[in-house]
Amino acid sequence: MDLLSPKQIEIREREEKILLAARPMIVREGYHGFSMDRIAEAVKYSKGTIYNHFSCKEEIILALAAQTSAKRVELFQRAADYRAIARYRMVAIGQAAQIFASEYTDHFLFEEIIMLPSVREKTSEKRHAVIQSCEIQCMSIVAGIVRDAVASSDLVLPDNMSPEEIVFGLWALTSGGYSIILKSESLSLLGINKPVQTVRDHTAALMDGYDWRPLSKDFDMDQVVQQVNQKVFLNG
Repeated sequence: MDLLSPKQIEIREREEKILLAARPMIVREGYHGFSMDRIAEAVKYSKGTIYNHFSCKEEIILALAAQTSAKRVELFQRAADYRAIARYRMVAIGQAAQIFASEYTDHFLFEEIIMLPSVREKTSEKRHAVIQSCEIQCMSIVAGIVRDAVASSDLVLPDNMSPEEIVFGLWALTSGGYSIILKSESLSLLGINKPVQTVRDHTAALMDGYDWRPLSKDFDMDQVVQQVNQKVFLNG
């Protein structure tokens, strides 16, 4: 690994300072309330210095999304490295998704913003590629667990269905579920009193539907979740 020069270290630290100031500002004020002027004022840099690092405010948002995307990859890899059967490792992936949603709530806001066509037009392919790379890594990590389940005969894939397609179903369920949990203020009024548990139950039901062994009725889910939290995520 190449060592960074003092100048490179200075550049990186300056960029980190900008991002650190920008994150709560975007969460608090939203996309339209956030500006390069306000960032410059917050970090006590000239606007020229800010523009040396980021060509526009949209690039800052993209950089923040890339940061949290990398955190999700890290959590998923820890879950995948758990020494257990594939079904339990998938439970660990579910816990990783839950931890990510609770600790990086702003990521869902960033995702919404960077999907806007007006943002896409202003931002670099290089930064988009970083986020895409993180998505590919997450898909690869989780699809690897599906392949392990197939190899151990715990799961038989339906005809013409790939491991990635099973992962997509789980991804859509968990990502959509946690996004709703974070945004909706009326879940309890709608009768959803334990939304996180409900997401977990639905992911278990999806895997049971594919006859992924052991079925959720054949093991203590709460005990497995407790073990995962202790052995995989207890130390951070």
